[in-house]
Amino acid sequence: MTPDELRARTKSFALRVVKLYRSLPRSADAQVMGKQLLRCGTSVAANYRASCRARSRAEFAARIGIVAEEADESGFWLEMLAEAEIVRLALLKELLQESKELTAIFTATQRSVRKRG
Repeated sequence: MTPDELRARTKSFALRVVKLYRSLPRSADAQVMGKQLLRCGTSVAANYRASCRARSRAEFAARIGIVAEEADESGFWLEMLAEAEIVRLALLKELLQESKELTAIFTATQRSVRKRG
């Protein structure tokens, strides 16, 4: 996958998270979890863009590590929304799958960059 394709994919993920957040109930628990998801889900795209502008391999590896962490955290909050019965799991499956795939992509990228030293 090219950097431009990943840029579009992470942006799409962020937009889907924003739309999910907007649809959440106004209860305190839903809003707290939703805001956490909103922060990390949009951070995936923002930090990936920043990683593309890294000035060194070490900076790129560090930033990609942040992207992987934020994608993984997004998955956590999606799971929490489902397990707390705020949103039906069926409605979150695609977004949850995307968070897992993005986590895997960026974790593998970080490992590859660090191996090349």
